[in-house]
Amino acid sequence: MINRFEEFNLDKNIIKSLKNMKYEIPSKVQSKVIPQLLNNKDIIVKSKTGSGKTASFAIPLCEKVDINNNSVQGLIIAPTRELALQIKEEVQNIGRIKKVRCSAIFGKQPLKEQVAELKQRVHIVVATPGRIIDHIGRGTIDLSNIKFFIIDEADKMLNKGFVDDMESIMTKLPQNACKGMFSATIDDNINSVCEKYMKNIIRIEIKDEDKYIKKQISEFFINSEEENKYDLLKSIIYKECPHSVIVFANTRDKVDEIYKSMKKDKFTVGVIHGDMSQDKRLFIIKDFKENKFNILVSSDITSRGIHVDDVSLVINYEVPRDKENYVHRIGRTGRVDKLGKAITIVSTKEEKYLREIEEYTKNQIEEISSIDEREVSEGKDKFKILQENLLKNRKSNINKKENQEVTKIYLNVGKKKKIRVIDIVGAFSNIEGINNEDIGVIEVKDTCSYVDILNYKGENFLKNNKTIIIKKKQVKVKKDNS
Repeated sequence: MINRFEEFNLDKNIIKSLKNMKYEIPSKVQSKVIPQLLNNKDIIVKSKTGSGKTASFAIPLCEKVDINNNSVQGLIIAPTRELALQIKEEVQNIGRIKKVRCSAIFGKQPLKEQVAELKQRVHIVVATPGRIIDHIGRGTIDLSNIKFFIIDEADKMLNKGFVDDMESIMTKLPQNACKGMFSATIDDNINSVCEKYMKNIIRIEIKDEDKYIKKQISEFFINSEEENKYDLLKSIIYKECPHSVIVFANTRDKVDEIYKSMKKDKFTVGVIHGDMSQDKRLFIIKDFKENKFNILVSSDITSRGIHVDDVSLVINYEVPRDKENYVHRIGRTGRVDKLGKAITIVSTKEEKYLREIEEYTKNQIEEISSIDEREVSEGKDKFKILQENLLKNRKSNINKKENQEVTKIYLNVGKKKKIRVIDIVGAFSNIEGINNEDIGVIEVKDTCSYVDILNYKGENFLKNNKTIIIKKKQVKVKKDNS
């Protein structure tokens, strides 16, 4: 078992980033996967949600990228925009000091902007299936230099709905491209497609001891008639008094109904489902991660697409009809080495679905026969204090500053003012105390630009510079907190 990331012989800047991210000891999946991808082996990986799968492929991709080669060298496919953006964030954080550039492309985003971004120096692309196929068809992405092709949530991506798209992409990859398929569940669909397009496949399955799994995510169900479910939901939350909780429902209408009721009852609550705009969904996830509210009511859109490390409770307001969705839902809690709890509220007509889930997971879910009203009453007072503290912390954190190794700087000029990456590099290199090695990833958009300042120099730069001259233009600079 590998105990330190240094044992993988990674680039010193990757190690530096991992330390900044507080990644200290590789998880089981990382210990097994990273060496195989570093050796360009095709792999199929089955590992439970929250085990560290994303970093297990993001680390070797960032390591193997040649930053002096401006072409796309890694392609990662994800089923949802939310997951694509979170993978991008992970890749960026791991590769930031090495200056690895990552881009996320997905639908409902202007194609023109994506084409312009792909023309810049991009090393790794994270994409949803439809949009990447659109770019391939238009010839706006070059796959000829792809070294790594990764499919995340492969069980969903290689099912009947997406499999033709995935095969279409794989036929256009270089023959020597290393391929990796990652999922919490693996079925025959994955195996048949992989055997067609992958060579000398190494299969990795991370099995934890049964005792450990049961200890890490405690699973329960409680029976309720449909009309009593909402009152029961409140009782469960008060009794459990969770630091953060996700409440899952099967339909968007039900999600909205629960959210409106909880808002009316003065809970600090957010809502997310597929009918919402992309920008709004991203803001909701960001606010939930930052503890601006501690109850998220959601459809299955976040069962695979949200990585929050400290969700202490998952409540299934309705039993999912898709057995695999149950596994992914409860996997939002008990992530990595933390403990978690999942409670499913089951009506009489839903009992058969619960039995199917037990059969599928080969795990008997423990029944809660009743909830102690005294515990609910005591918990209600505690939970109200918890939510009040949440609001206080939200206010006190607004002006909190940290002297971070990497500071992202916002500039109020971009391509429309004929600004190029080289212009920004030249301008920053002329700032006293800033050298070329202190300038990280640069993104030039139409009307603005972003620059990573490395080596703890960002805060000092901002303190001494409110503006900077680029191509004889006075440009405003500020810290990017988005």
